[in-house]
Amino acid sequence: MTDTTAEQLLRPHAEQIYRSELDALAEHDTRTRPPHWKLSPWAVVDFLMGTTLPDGTEITPKYIGNRRLIEIATATLATDRALLLLGVPGTAKSWVSENLAAAISGDSTLLVQGTAGTTEDAVRYGWNYARLISEGPSREALVASPVMSAMEAGTIARIEELTRVPSEVQDGLITTLSEKTLPVPELNTEIQAQRGFNVIATANDRDRGVNELSSALRRWFNTVVLPLPDSLDQEVEIVTSRLASLGAALELPEINAADEITRVVTVFRELRAGKSLDGEHTLKSPSGTLSTAEAISVLAGGLALSAHFSDGRLTPADVAAGITGAVVMRPVEDKAVWAEYLETTVRERDGWQEFYRACREVL
Repeated sequence: MTDTTAEQLLRPHAEQIYRSELDALAEHDTRTRPPHWKLSPWAVVDFLMGTTLPDGTEITPKYIGNRRLIEIATATLATDRALLLLGVPGTAKSWVSENLAAAISGDSTLLVQGTAGTTEDAVRYGWNYARLISEGPSREALVASPVMSAMEAGTIARIEELTRVPSEVQDGLITTLSEKTLPVPELNTEIQAQRGFNVIATANDRDRGVNELSSALRRWFNTVVLPLPDSLDQEVEIVTSRLASLGAALELPEINAADEITRVVTVFRELRAGKSLDGEHTLKSPSGTLSTAEAISVLAGGLALSAHFSDGRLTPADVAAGITGAVVMRPVEDKAVWAEYLETTVRERDGWQEFYRACREVL
């Protein structure tokens, strides 16, 4: 797929968005690459964290945070152990997973989206029942899962929200991860993983999903916990970067949003922590996670509203409804928490009067 074609997609894959960066890294990468890896582990980390190549090519950061966490995650994938990215919603687990797969395999699409309805076919294999009935069990009638396809190609498979997958389906991964084989008893054979195969799974440690991982399965994962951003400035940087990407993809005009980005991130951090940034007010926390991803969503909606119905400046009125919806997940309890926060913290804060009025109007 050409870069021009990728620009027309609503949500291109990481390997499509950053193809020129991946090509530039590969050209300058002189370090040892594990079997079937497109880049060396060092270059993979540079791809995620950002760097400047000797020829001046800028590699944009995909993850803003502790470099050591990404080094550990990358090193894990060069071993025989799978990688589990753990964290509360909005800590960029899926984004890191996708970009790791893109940098290592050049393909982030071998994906299993975990849900309560995920079946064993999704992590093992299924059958083309028309061929199965007409021809009987055969390799041609077998439908490979993303995990099986990754085993055969020696690439990375991704499993999102592993703890939402039923326990019996989760345990279907044990033989794959421990023995690096996938038995196919119907054909009296097995699929053996090629060198380079591994699995990246993500899981939410806020609600623990639906099914905890069994100890037998968990021992085949190395766990890397992705934390929430350390500081206000770091979270603002993350949100600003992602909004710029979203705005470009949606072809929104450039909008001055710096003040509202800082304001929304401040609100989310204070309510998450249960206290104001200056420490003067103790706050009740709402039931929602108020993650960085939710802040991005609130601001993206505000940008679209401003671009199409306002004067090109992101205002408190553009984000008021979105932030209220993000905070008030439970109509009674959370509404009281939000109203108290507005009155005790926002109302008297210098420069926040317009935001206060806008939020009170939609509460």
